[in-house]
Amino acid sequence: MKRKLTVGAVLSASAILASAIQVGAGLAEASPAPVAAQQRATLIAQADAQAPAAAKALGLGSQEKLVAKDAVVDADGTRHLRYERTFGGLPVLGGDLVVHQDAKGTVKSVDRAVQGSVAPATLSPKLTAAQASAAAAGAVQATVGTSRDADEPALASAGRAGTAQLVVWAASGTPRLAYRTTVGGIRADGTPSSQLLVTDAATGELLSSDEQIHTSNATGTGYGVFDGTVTLTTNYTGSTYQLKDNTRGGMYTVDKNGTLYTDADNIWGNGQASNGQSAAVDAQFGAATTWDYYKNVHGRNGIKNNGVGAYSKVHYGTNYVNAFWDDGCFCMTYGDGSGNTHPLTAIDVAGHEMTHGVTSATAGLNYSGESGGLNEATSDIFGTMVEFYANLPTDTPDYLIGERLNLNGNGTPLRYMDKPSKDGASADYWSSTVGNKDVHYSSGVANHFFYLLSEGSGAKVINGVSYNSPTYTGTAVTGIGRDKAAKIWYRALTVYMTSTTNYKAARTATQNAAKDLYGAASTEYNAVAAAWKAVNVN
Repeated sequence: MKRKLTVGAVLSASAILASAIQVGAGLAEASPAPVAAQQRATLIAQADAQAPAAAKALGLGSQEKLVAKDAVVDADGTRHLRYERTFGGLPVLGGDLVVHQDAKGTVKSVDRAVQGSVAPATLSPKLTAAQASAAAAGAVQATVGTSRDADEPALASAGRAGTAQLVVWAASGTPRLAYRTTVGGIRADGTPSSQLLVTDAATGELLSSDEQIHTSNATGTGYGVFDGTVTLTTNYTGSTYQLKDNTRGGMYTVDKNGTLYTDADNIWGNGQASNGQSAAVDAQFGAATTWDYYKNVHGRNGIKNNGVGAYSKVHYGTNYVNAFWDDGCFCMTYGDGSGNTHPLTAIDVAGHEMTHGVTSATAGLNYSGESGGLNEATSDIFGTMVEFYANLPTDTPDYLIGERLNLNGNGTPLRYMDKPSKDGASADYWSSTVGNKDVHYSSGVANHFFYLLSEGSGAKVINGVSYNSPTYTGTAVTGIGRDKAAKIWYRALTVYMTSTTNYKAARTATQNAAKDLYGAASTEYNAVAAAWKAVNVN
């Protein structure tokens, strides 16, 4: 039975004004209550209305304002209000924070993306928006023909930059006035590029570059269509069937031209890549399974938790060996691989890419440095969990990423969670330089943590796959099971992590999540600490 939340019970203005911030005790089984889209919208609107009181309670300056982004309410009434911040009316990048309240509205604690002041020295730019836009376009244009790492296809062309927007950059270093500009382009393999650049408003210095198109970073070739015989929910118009699922937010699948798939007899594809509908079956089933996993396991109502289904596009590009999620269109796109005969529509790819959308709607982990590694790892973790949830006879669940695609051409997966370094580039353990790696490789630390937390260390066989996971200290670790591990990671992502969370902060976030769910003296809480120690995050 769904718990009904009334507007009056959501926030207490008097309670939120309390100056003392006290950290409360752990809450046993603090799982989020299912919230309908309209109720969630009401919660966010109410949190927005109380933002001035929250800002005052947190001691923010007169030029700082909070803007509600999300609200999570536990079954016991505990609230977690996620805010973004403005300064002088400008968005603050790195100003996001999460306010944690008990059921009566008393503030328990606050997680901030950055500590200290976010005030820049000035709000008067030396460069105009046009100059900043031109500089951003030039910075991207200068990268044409090059790539930042071995796995990222070179930029083939850069388009015109969008209008530069003034922001406050506080995510790293001294807060300063900056411009945020989006520059489009196309990479050499056909992947669209949408780079979000932040440049100093006085000098034009590039402060941050964040690719908004998140891909599986796959190179090589794939084989076949993966999901076998599955059940699909479709839409009948009275004359034809549409590959559209109104029971899951209206999610649907289109071809490369944007045309919705239709069929006369409601029997789709034949399991062969040569039949254009077969890849569409995989895409639609992958979206539906990802929806079901998040809803049935975590109480999340769609990618944005608003009841709206994403759409999928198949047969993208020509010989396109990749797949990607795009927040801009709220859609999932799959290429057909080498020779246009090997669609990249495996179930873990679907779960991985759509989880980028979940991360964007919650913690918003920056796609660079250690936070970028955590972003990628989150997608690997939940892509794996979607695969286990589907439990397809044609795709036995495992802790290998992209193993069905065979994009390396030798039968090996793209990534390994039990020992990430087996791919030749990923990190097994944290070090002070791990944030310098490409995010697909720095993710190894979190992937390894999740495997150890789930299954423990040492040699074992799971579903016919052999694993042998080491630890940094050589000390054995005992797992708590993947379901508990995933619940801990999801709560950490949606309640405690922020845009700048690094591995040290991720340890704290997951420990807080374990304490909430299972208690501070629980086996699960201690297992989280042990698994982080095992990957050298202390």
